[in-house]
Amino acid sequence: MIRRLRLASGLVMLSYVTMHLLNHALGLISLAAMERTLHGVMAFWTQWPMQLALYGGFTVHYALALWALWQRRSLRLRASEAAQMVLGFAIPLLLLRHVVNTRLASDFFGAGIDSYTFILWVYTVRSPWLGALQLIVLVVAWSHATIGLHFWLRVRPWYGRVRELALTIAVLVPVLALLGLFEAGRLVTALAAADPGWAGKAFAGLARPNPQAVAELEEIIDALTWLFVALPAAVLLARAFRYFWQRRRGLVRISYPDGRAIEVLRGTSVLEASRLARIPHASVCGGRGRCSTCRVRVRAALPGLPPPSEEEQRVLDRIGARRNVRLACQLRPNVPVEVTPLLPHFAHAADGARRVDLAEGSEREIAVLFADIRGFTALAEGRLPYDIVFILNRYFDAMGRAIEQAGGRLDKFIGDGVMALFGIERDGDSACREALAAARLMSLHLADLNAALRGELAEPLRIGIGIHAGPAIVGEMGYGAAAALTAIGDAVNTASRLETLTKSYQCELIVSDEVIARAGLDRGLFGWQETELRGKQERLAIAILASAQDMPLDGPADRPAPASFTPAAASPRSRT
Repeated sequence: MIRRLRLASGLVMLSYVTMHLLNHALGLISLAAMERTLHGVMAFWTQWPMQLALYGGFTVHYALALWALWQRRSLRLRASEAAQMVLGFAIPLLLLRHVVNTRLASDFFGAGIDSYTFILWVYTVRSPWLGALQLIVLVVAWSHATIGLHFWLRVRPWYGRVRELALTIAVLVPVLALLGLFEAGRLVTALAAADPGWAGKAFAGLARPNPQAVAELEEIIDALTWLFVALPAAVLLARAFRYFWQRRRGLVRISYPDGRAIEVLRGTSVLEASRLARIPHASVCGGRGRCSTCRVRVRAALPGLPPPSEEEQRVLDRIGARRNVRLACQLRPNVPVEVTPLLPHFAHAADGARRVDLAEGSEREIAVLFADIRGFTALAEGRLPYDIVFILNRYFDAMGRAIEQAGGRLDKFIGDGVMALFGIERDGDSACREALAAARLMSLHLADLNAALRGELAEPLRIGIGIHAGPAIVGEMGYGAAAALTAIGDAVNTASRLETLTKSYQCELIVSDEVIARAGLDRGLFGWQETELRGKQERLAIAILASAQDMPLDGPADRPAPASFTPAAASPRSRT
């Protein structure tokens, strides 16, 4: 509920600020354009529902900022988080003089000074220091808003695709607003300089506050300044009292798997404890409970921990978390605990969407596909490195698109080879059908690639594909930035050896009996052989296809499969 209120109130104020900045930018066109648009903007925001939303939104947002400051047990923050907090508390202090002298003067003292020309004259001619203050608050308010917007959106899967565009807009809007103000202010300054009596004539029709009203407005400004200084100061003072009071109740020990531990006040979140101990800990959303990248496995004292809140539980359910997995930013232990961060400290927003059972490791029924270019060593001889990289990248692009189009997951590229997994989040039967569809698409895409590279290659590229299905251990493996979701097990080894067999059988595709059966295809449509594989006692039945395009499968292929086909002539049985 608090998160939704903070977001809704922030978006209301962002809408107000954005409309004003765009109005400022019209100064690049003309002062008259600014004035005309201002009347429309003020007509919209001075309606009582919009005033209620604006002032209510500010009150709620500011109150929640004070609450967030109180809730934090530690002020050790990332630079972006600290900037957002400091800028947020600075905005009312920087903005209140402008608001009091315009809105309050208009609403409660009968002043009518909703005029860009008058305000620019005040800020450029009469009181330039006020103009400088408004330019500062413009940048501060926009920066605070865009940092918050970034924290909110960065956990969305699509945000990475529009991030550069969003950054461009975030920079362009205030720059255009500043340029518009400078241009309009330059015009007003020139008019005032050319005619000393211009201001008196230009503003004769404005209802300006009388001296008594001006004095009262100054008193209001002084009172509000003290208020906006006193409120965060009072929270900080209350935090100090709480710290000394809670220390008397004892500390809570939080331990980490590398032997490090820290004792913190009760109510301190695990994420805050990590930062206090200078232990790197992922937190894409800044500790707001949105991204799940700060997830930890709790290894001790599970029964004594406070239960997840409704919002935390919603995130945990989304990632398929077990009972012993919690969000570090939301878990505030009151008993000693041992925690293990489940994602590396450099995790990105996309990692937060990864299910816990996949990252931690589990046994799954999957289909595995291996593919390799035939004769690539000879193909690469005598070529420039640039040519080799170009050809490989075109090949990888074609194969990757085929695998993803069929529903698979590209696991890795190994030299000129490809490994793909199917069924990571689906059943084994669907995995087998997708793997066969991928093989067919890979063959079709390779034919298109050969046609495109006809002038570059002495002979067409050829590939060998092996597919097998069975149980495998799927999980995130590796070190540091090289860690990735992959699979290990007999199914992986067997698929790799079937791909190697395509060299002996001089064919493009070899598929195990297990895959054909689970895909629901008629075994009578295939030519079968039995082979022995190294490390396996039982012989394996395999289907051999001269071309993967001959796969009789209704799937996402670019063209229909032929009604009948003849598998390649089998070579003598080999052992691999």
